[in-house]
Amino acid sequence: MTFEVIEFRIFSPSLCKCWFAQPAQSYNIIFFDLLTMSSLFACALGRQFLRQSRSVSTVPLRISSYRNSPFLFGRFSSTMSFVKHEVVPDVLDAAPAAVAKVQYSDAAAEEGNVLTPTLVKNAPNVTWADEPGKLYTVVMTDPDAPSRAEPTYREWMHWIVVNVPGSGKLSEGQAHFGYVGAGPPEGTGLHRYVVLVYKQPGQFAPEETSRPSTSTSDRPKSNIRQFAAKYNLELVSGNFFQAEFDDYVPELYKQFTD
Repeated sequence: MTFEVIEFRIFSPSLCKCWFAQPAQSYNIIFFDLLTMSSLFACALGRQFLRQSRSVSTVPLRISSYRNSPFLFGRFSSTMSFVKHEVVPDVLDAAPAAVAKVQYSDAAAEEGNVLTPTLVKNAPNVTWADEPGKLYTVVMTDPDAPSRAEPTYREWMHWIVVNVPGSGKLSEGQAHFGYVGAGPPEGTGLHRYVVLVYKQPGQFAPEETSRPSTSTSDRPKSNIRQFAAKYNLELVSGNFFQAEFDDYVPELYKQFTD
């Protein structure tokens, strides 16, 4: 039996949902031990991963049942790392459908790997599977400000670039919030730094005041969910890394003028 998948979302460590074009209905997919991969039921068949898209080609799926409930049998998407590290639900309601490549000069984000503020002090190159003629917004946000235990400034917005004309073309977009590297305060442990790519419905100019890399104004207590909803942005890709204080952080703080 085959179905055309039009949308796939991960809502929690135990619940996914899959929408099918034919037949026109949706299924809840319950996982008993998803994070440790010991469940028999997972999110895709063989090497073919599901993507959250309404325009992709059909994806063949086997449907089996357990207590009269339909399940997808196979292997689950790598974006489950967003659930494992609680980016879902701390930043997002559902994991992105694809993993973006976030490449720094001497390091790369790899879905929760630990980097240092020194390694990420300059803006990375971000690439993703884009669509010709579409514009994108790229952001980096820290949900763990000032600490993951007490995130009273969640989220601290490190970077917003809008009207990016395609994968890897951030220099051709408009930097609405200039890039600020990871700067976790000393003694606050690891912070998650989440890089997200959104597809825009068209060109736009954010109403929020633009901020340079030397400014901390308007960055604390940001909310990427609200920003995306306000401008009808569609999440298409993402990645993240973790970092904690190192000797570069005091140097970073010196660049701020407010």
